[in-house]
Amino acid sequence: MSESEELGRVIPAIEAIRTRFDCWISIDTSKAAVMRETTNAGADIINDVRALQEPDALTEAAAAGVPVCLMHMQGQPRTMQVNPTYDDLFGDIFGFFDGRIAACEALGIPKDKIILDPGFGFGKTLEHNYQLLGKLEDFHRYGLPLLAGMSRKSMIFKLLEKSPTDILGGVWLALLSLR
Repeated sequence: MSESEELGRVIPAIEAIRTRFDCWISIDTSKAAVMRETTNAGADIINDVRALQEPDALTEAAAAGVPVCLMHMQGQPRTMQVNPTYDDLFGDIFGFFDGRIAACEALGIPKDKIILDPGFGFGKTLEHNYQLLGKLEDFHRYGLPLLAGMSRKSMIFKLLEKSPTDILGGVWLALLSLR
């Protein structure tokens, strides 16, 4: 989607939500201009599957002064599930986060404004996803909040040999029970 198309879709939504509700708004984008314009319009968090690695994204996120969510993804969205392999799953992800946190801090994003997302389903096999889930506490080494997007993930329906729609009710019940 083009930058202008993305802005045309999200700016009116942010403005409408901001005028009607007292809530946090997260913008999911990797585009620097979209980060700038949406935070100016009232978005409270930047959630970037590319972890602020696109041109000017890190600079714009730092200038916005809002919390950022950095997600680990091996590869790019179109190719990430083509034979994802790791020499050391946790070592690779921790090395990635070490570098991204350092880059953020170097440009003025304080550590207390960083959220980490291990990237369930993003360049990971079913086995990788369950290894991450089994050792999610290892990410506490950073002392940062974690975002773990689990709803309707293939790691749930593939394990159960079901379709995504077959498990939706169970996923919502599981998520509610975690509250």
